[in-house]
Amino acid sequence: MARYNQYCPVARATEIVADRWTPLIVRELLAGSRHFNEIERGLPGISRSLLVARLRHLEKNGVVERRVGERPATVEYTLTEAGMDLRQVLEQFGAWGVRWAFGDPRPDELDPVLLLWKVHQRINRDLLPERRTIVEFDFTGRNGRRLWLVLEPHEVSVCLKPPGFAPDLHVRADLRFFYRVWLGYVDYDAALRSGGIAVEGTPSLARALPRWFLFSPMAKFVRAAGRDVPGPVRTSA
Repeated sequence: MARYNQYCPVARATEIVADRWTPLIVRELLAGSRHFNEIERGLPGISRSLLVARLRHLEKNGVVERRVGERPATVEYTLTEAGMDLRQVLEQFGAWGVRWAFGDPRPDELDPVLLLWKVHQRINRDLLPERRTIVEFDFTGRNGRRLWLVLEPHEVSVCLKPPGFAPDLHVRADLRFFYRVWLGYVDYDAALRSGGIAVEGTPSLARALPRWFLFSPMAKFVRAAGRDVPGPVRTSA
């Protein structure tokens, strides 16, 4: 990693956590990812060799701890006290991004698999029904595709193919618009009323669905900024 050879706290911190991908690796660890494949899944585009190098760098500098997992032959990565201290740093970094560098998603940022991965990281499992619940997401528009969430109090999974159980809920939305809802630009209830999001299935589960969502950690900064965003994108079926 590059060294700046400056006796300055900003330079020292930058040497450790400001290389390409490193802040996003910390973001994934803060979001609850513990295993290499989980971290990689939240970072589409990173090479496995680079992820290995970045994790070793963070471990060497006391930000990440690598240890044997609960299952045999597995490794877990967890943040140290120094790593957990970066939560506030990344939140403020994100808040700056909301104010000065954020807007509508670019076409190459519309990734339905990554979006649902982020959703699965932000589910309030304490509020889930005791039995397994299947939610089918039908994302329309550019890069749209169908995906599934399997929700259980002890585990939440993303499925790229039908999970083998009938869906309890079917959610349909334009992918670009759902990103706006997830990031806090558009209120979920307002999205339902406008037709930007349509939910079909068991009524009690449909009413409970938004309470399961914790939404993006950045949503609070987006809402506080009071940004005006265009209404839902209408696309033909």
